[in-house]
Amino acid sequence: MSHSLENQTLAFAGICQAVSLVQQVSRQGTIDDKAVLNRTLNSILVTDADRPEDVYGGHQQLRLGYQTLIEQLNTDSSRKNAELTRYLVGLVALERKLAKRRDLMAMLGERINQVKRQLHHFELLDEQVLANLAGIYSDIVSPIGPRIQVAGNPSYLQQPLVQHQIRALLLAGIRSAVLWRQLGGKRRHILFSRKRLVAQAQAALRM
Repeated sequence: MSHSLENQTLAFAGICQAVSLVQQVSRQGTIDDKAVLNRTLNSILVTDADRPEDVYGGHQQLRLGYQTLIEQLNTDSSRKNAELTRYLVGLVALERKLAKRRDLMAMLGERINQVKRQLHHFELLDEQVLANLAGIYSDIVSPIGPRIQVAGNPSYLQQPLVQHQIRALLLAGIRSAVLWRQLGGKRRHILFSRKRLVAQAQAALRM
């Protein structure tokens, strides 16, 4: 896969989309656009794509992610959100630790294959499937720390379905962070290549 700026921006938009949906469900108790939720979670299961955009089903499926990227990284943005920044930084840090653990990466692959088999009988957004995806995050990713503390409405955060969706979306964020690293993305790019990432995201939204 090409280490182009276009591909790196795509993968980073994938992380941004996941954390934006985490914030949405933690505050509202639901995600209005189920198609975006479905496509974001489906990226976890696309493990052998020929092109980076195939992980998400094309650039158009990441509009929320590109928009979030622009708002978070644009130095002129008044819509910057400290909570989303914390989630983004946390996911990138977790993925770096995960990448060093081949044993955990192997476990991750096996557990994702189990979910793929489960989809012969259930829809992706079925609560049992969401619980399985959430379990992968809780069992394999979260323990390597530091834990990501999700803020939101306490009455929603206590609901099992909301908890499953949040953890499944954090797993989707990890999936995009893996792709971002594979495409040459580095933490310093978030600091020093902001303008280029924002310009690329703006171009992607015009496609």
